Amino acid sequence: MSTAPLSLDRDLELDDLDTEDVDVELVVFDMAGTTVTDDGLVERAFMLAAERSGLADTADELAEAVEFVRETMGQSKLDVFRELTDSEEAAVAATAEFETAYGELVEQVGVTAIAGAADLFQELRDAGVKVALVTGFSRATQDTLIDSLGWNDLIDVSLCPAEAGRGRPYPDLPLTALLRTGASSVAAMVVVGDTASDMLSGQSAGAGLIVGVLTGTHDTATLEDAGADVVIASVADLAELLGLREETIESSCPNTIRSLTT
Repeated sequence: MSTAPLSLDRDLELDDLDTEDVDVELVVFDMAGTTVTDDGLVERAFMLAAERSGLADTADELAEAVEFVRETMGQSKLDVFRELTDSEEAAVAATAEFETAYGELVEQVGVTAIAGAADLFQELRDAGVKVALVTGFSRATQDTLIDSLGWNDLIDVSLCPAEAGRGRPYPDLPLTALLRTGASSVAAMVVVGDTASDMLSGQSAGAGLIVGVLTGTHDTATLEDAGADVVIASVADLAELLGLREETIESSCPNTIRSLTT
């Protein structure tokens, strides 16, 4: 396969977008729920952190906090806890408890990739496209996931909020990935995620294509409302979407992609 950047024929039936050719140079992926199977681990880790840090005194308070965590899934965990606590010290302590709890759960039950993720990374890199992994976790947790999955040689850069400035829904993570990888423009960048925060981040960054996936937290309507250009079942379908393979696929977005070519 040629190492030249992919030519994405964005023949999308979207009223607010013109058909254009985009050379894809960088794909920025979220981790938990997008490329890494979550299976409720983030929520379970939050419950443990809430218990250990005394975050909620009653069952109703805990339920309200859990709902907020679901709504803000994908955002920096420290930012989430800042909203749920009354001081920076408490937020930092709760975040530390969350990271510890998540690490314990990963150790207990293991971590698995979304089917097709590793093959996709290899296909992208074989085609000359850079691969970035971004997360709302800390660097230590992100490294644990990447190491456990054996992905170090399949990606070009990984970033957590502390390394980019701000977490999602801000544009800092994808824009920092673009600068780190040397991509030529935001139009050459694709952002992929399973949460509204991922979509908003990609939109704020001016990404050439924003792709939602249904393997994580949010549904099609939520992803589209947050700015997804298309929504697909999982990252396993992204190769076809970007024209890495001859087949074309139908997205779950009502605006059908008619053709995508290399």
